Amino acid sequence: MKFFIAHLATETNTFAAAPTGLGDFEEVGVYHGDASVRDPEGAGAFLRHLRGLVEADGGEVVESLCTLAQPGGRTLRPVYEALRDEILADLRAALPVDAVQLLLHGAMAAEGYDDCEGDLAARIREIVGPGVPVGMVLDLHCHFTELMHSSSDAIVALKEYPHTDTDERGRELYRILKDTVAGRVRPVTAVFDCRMVGLWHTTREPMQGFVRRMQEVERMPGVLSVSLGHGFPWGDVPEAGAKLWVVTDNDPALAATLARQLGAEFWALRTRIGPEVLDVDAALDLVPAKVDRAGPLVLADIADNPGGGAAGDSTFILRRIVERGIANVAIGAFWDLGAVHICKSAGVGARIDLRIGGKCGPASGLPVDLRVTVRAIVLNHTQSALGARERLGDCVWVEAANGLHILLASIRTQTYGLDAFTGLGIGLADKALVVVKSTQHFYAEFAPLARQVGYVTTPGAMSFDFAAIPYRLRTGGYWPRVTDPHDAEL
Repeated sequence: MKFFIAHLATETNTFAAAPTGLGDFEEVGVYHGDASVRDPEGAGAFLRHLRGLVEADGGEVVESLCTLAQPGGRTLRPVYEALRDEILADLRAALPVDAVQLLLHGAMAAEGYDDCEGDLAARIREIVGPGVPVGMVLDLHCHFTELMHSSSDAIVALKEYPHTDTDERGRELYRILKDTVAGRVRPVTAVFDCRMVGLWHTTREPMQGFVRRMQEVERMPGVLSVSLGHGFPWGDVPEAGAKLWVVTDNDPALAATLARQLGAEFWALRTRIGPEVLDVDAALDLVPAKVDRAGPLVLADIADNPGGGAAGDSTFILRRIVERGIANVAIGAFWDLGAVHICKSAGVGARIDLRIGGKCGPASGLPVDLRVTVRAIVLNHTQSALGARERLGDCVWVEAANGLHILLASIRTQTYGLDAFTGLGIGLADKALVVVKSTQHFYAEFAPLARQVGYVTTPGAMSFDFAAIPYRLRTGGYWPRVTDPHDAEL
């Protein structure tokens, strides 16, 4: 059994001004068939896991490209085409293969390509023909498209947000593909368009219960997999939005019935599953008067999440913390190359005037000028990121008046792990307030530390007014813009 594997991913915020270029992929790492060996705890973690599954069964692995980039604007056309074509060339050289398994995102768009994953899968199908099973693991913030569907034998989306189940979903798809190669199953898929746009955390009810419900259906005879693609709200492409699909063993009627049933159940939850979002001052009103063993208040700066394509340098929350004189705070990571450079030049212990953030446009706010002390400098810093390691680049810890501790990073990325801060010496348990530039992936590590977790909206790059997102390519027939886009269908 010979498996061809590859990993190509980025999440495209089509409203972001800056395109995604080759340098954005190189910042994380571009590996040409050796990521599982050269970077097994970072970019190559999933391919290392998948390689282990195949080889444990006595199979052969042909590993192709592995690269990913932080979310941003559309990928430049020559960049996408070069990355895609490397995978296709490797596949041609590897023929014959028994199966193809890919880790993609599902919301990658490039100049001239609204559906990069579908384009890649269709070209792979042309090469391997109809008899070789092709499967994709997708981020749950994917756009499930007809081209993906028609070009693949099975698609599995992550179920958890934050994404703590990547390896589990990889095992799920591997079993389906392995059994397909052996002739034990014949996967067929039916999809239900939920016609919803939003952001839904699986860390609380009723979404926790809906994940359990999908898993319950997966235990039914004949059902191979159930996925809910939440969609990516800031991706303006024609087939965007939440969709639920069911993969069965050669039973299209069962797949269609279950997809419609589960889709209707998810639709019925729509008013109960959205994030509870606070404005800046309402969130800061929750800061405890004194620190105790209950831990800090943890606030997510959701509109400035680099994981959604934002710049990671907005100052709206920082400015109000300073203006209100809130003490004993840790906040970050700010993507600010200039500030990092100045602090590195000044050195640890230097007391300097520093202009922080507000550099990438109106969604970043205005810079904040502070008198700071450089407390620590760590070169090539990394953070834990849902079972892997993610680079933050050269990082600096500066402290301003009133115990305001600020983390500055030279690589734009969201805050995942506690060690983003603690790796520079910034303690968190003794803080009154911790602010992270993330939407939800921080939750796995920060929630156990927190007395309370809050989600804060600002005039940042990611609008959470889903009804008002200015789509041009996606149709307007979705909830919450339309009260009932299904009319009498459900």
